[in-house]
Amino acid sequence: MCQPSTANADTTDIYIFDPGSLSSVQCMGDACAICHAKWPRPRTPLGELPDGTRVYGCRECADIIASHMARSAEHALAAH
Repeated sequence: MCQPSTANADTTDIYIFDPGSLSSVQCMGDACAICHAKWPRPRTPLGELPDGTRVYGCRECADIIASHMARSAEHALAAH
């Protein structure tokens, strides 16, 4: 569904979402890109579309993603 962008490798990972896998309201930022929740309006940036438009998520989905990313980073550091 999304891929890390290599353009900003020196900062944080930016995920590029495929607009074909999102609904129009998700692409416009009016619904969570993960769970489709519309209320409250999602405000946490999760990534971008190929044209640079930000994709947003609800607090619950953003927290799950952040937790997963933190665990992935811990595993990657432990492997080195």
